[in-house]
Amino acid sequence: MSRILVAAAVLVFAGTAQAAGNAEAGKARAAQVCAACHGAQGNKPTAPENPILAGQHQDYITHVLNHYKNGKRKNPIMQAQVKDLKQKDLMDLAAYFASQHALKVKH
Repeated sequence: MSRILVAAAVLVFAGTAQAAGNAEAGKARAAQVCAACHGAQGNKPTAPENPILAGQHQDYITHVLNHYKNGKRKNPIMQAQVKDLKQKDLMDLAAYFASQHALKVKH
């Protein structure tokens, strides 16, 4: 029983560590790869079909970027943008955009 608990704890810790990304590194990468279509902070897309990335959950962004990379999501522009990025780059981008504030809507 204790081996199962230790194994579960290791998996939880590994998942947490894997989900981490470096927002500062992501900011630098976003300026190179993402800003032209999504805005420098991910909250001012240049076209209505480009989503706002700022404020999205980090896990969601990582998941979606991985799907573009492995072809589960089809978009020639996004697939070209992520094809040469490493997993760390994807996690850094996700950490950066998750740390940004989305635009607020006035009521």
